[in-house]
Amino acid sequence: MGTIPRRSLWWRLCVVSCKAVAVDGLLLEFGERIDPEISRRVLSFYRRLKELALPGIVEIIPSYATLYLQFDLFHWDHESLCRHLRQIADSLPESENEKGRLVEIPVHYSRETGPDLERVASIHGLNVEEVIRLHSQREYRVYTVGFLPGFAYMGSVDERIATPRLGTPRARVPKGSVALANLQCAVYPLESPGGWNLLGRTPVELFDPEMEGFSLLRPGDLVRFRPIDREAYLTAGGEL
Repeated sequence: MGTIPRRSLWWRLCVVSCKAVAVDGLLLEFGERIDPEISRRVLSFYRRLKELALPGIVEIIPSYATLYLQFDLFHWDHESLCRHLRQIADSLPESENEKGRLVEIPVHYSRETGPDLERVASIHGLNVEEVIRLHSQREYRVYTVGFLPGFAYMGSVDERIATPRLGTPRARVPKGSVALANLQCAVYPLESPGGWNLLGRTPVELFDPEMEGFSLLRPGDLVRFRPIDREAYLTAGGEL
């Protein structure tokens, strides 16, 4: 399955490749790194395709720097779909300045809810309060949602607290755990196994089957974590 050449201006500026990756699957690559501008281009095209609701498109999945399309073989083949996507791309601007929603998530940072908090601080020669400050003082961009329903991959974490995944994942990570791994952070929407570093916990529900996409957070959203104390966490429905 080869790479199909690109022609349109927006396509040349923004799309690195259009690849057949399955009998009924096409992958658009916009870059090879985690970057807000690349993410904006991915989401710009994703939103346009969702608006158009093309017949024969089964699913569209945006990620950090790619867009995956699953299609109906009775409507498209790889060549015809890629050619049609080029035509759609002609109508798009080079980039857009649209910002996602700003979502504030309260977090109880503590040894009780964040068993890796002290270890992360020790690794970087910081105290716990500095780790909390560095984690909560910036806005994080949601790049993609996956792994679990409502599990939003966000970035980028301050390099001063960027910490690799655990060598051995935990068998159980509580729902609502706020975690980081290298330059990414996330909130576990459900109890599950996991290998990220746990800093605290939120009482906010990230997964809800009644929400659009079953997730509070959507690609393109901006997230800010707000520290709260133990009493506020429990009052809001948090569990220990």
